[in-house]
Amino acid sequence: MEDERPDVLTIGRLAHRTGLPVRTLRFWSDEGAVPPVARSASGYRLYDAESVVRVELVRTLRELGLGLDDVRRVLSGRTTVAEVAEAHVAALDAQIRSLKVSRAVLSTVSKRGSTAEETALMNRLARLSAAERKQIIEEFKEEVFGGLDVDPHLRDRLRAFGIEPPDDPTPEQVDAWIELAELVGDPGFRARMRTWMELNTPVPGRGRPPGASIWWARQVVQTVAEVRERGIAPDGPAAAEVLSELFGDADRAAVLLCLEAGIEAGADRYRRLVARVRGQYSSPDASEELEWLARALRAAGQA
Repeated sequence: MEDERPDVLTIGRLAHRTGLPVRTLRFWSDEGAVPPVARSASGYRLYDAESVVRVELVRTLRELGLGLDDVRRVLSGRTTVAEVAEAHVAALDAQIRSLKVSRAVLSTVSKRGSTAEETALMNRLARLSAAERKQIIEEFKEEVFGGLDVDPHLRDRLRAFGIEPPDDPTPEQVDAWIELAELVGDPGFRARMRTWMELNTPVPGRGRPPGASIWWARQVVQTVAEVRERGIAPDGPAAAEVLSELFGDADRAAVLLCLEAGIEAGADRYRRLVARVRGQYSSPDASEELEWLARALRAAGQA
């Protein structure tokens, strides 16, 4: 019989030679990836040595994640392995990015103990397109910074300052972006930030407002941290000396007004989130140092 010739393989022999199940080979054969070279008198599929090589190539391409449509295109010569591989790498990159986002969202859900509704919101925020993320930030910046009578150079810097995550963010950046997007979408936060910016933004022809440097000069926070480590109370005489060192003869009431506005707005949290989203170093939470400073200023004002 023809299917007993040593140079011809039945599907069972092909399965034995390749180590694959008969049902897999039959499926590949039905899909045209490994067609039989002939049929026996009884109608059974027959294969040859080249079929063994073809099976190995199909198996390799399938293990690399290619679909049977791409496999058939390669085997028919309509495309090359290199061309298919290039397209598949792009698809895998997109899948990897999606998996990173999924992992980051699930990690955030786990840490927060989020409800189903909160999980859905976080997932939506994490999967926004770059254009959608940019729009959220632009709307926030316009509401907080727009219309301020500031130096044109500073205005241009504020408008150009990008705080959306990159196209391929790390899980940490996704986590920070979720928190930041929720924050900047809060109308109350926007209003508080606007008040803080109005108090802290220098205007043309006038000096920097008292207290503005608290938020951008980290030496202020560092000085207070060192003072707190020494156990100095905010309402003691030593604290008054610290205030003189930091602010000289500046209007303490104006400094306190700016400081309290920033604390109420959550400016330090916003600053740290922006740094994390941008993949930059984020200095530690300074809320305790800022609160100490506010208490010291209040105490000095009552003295």
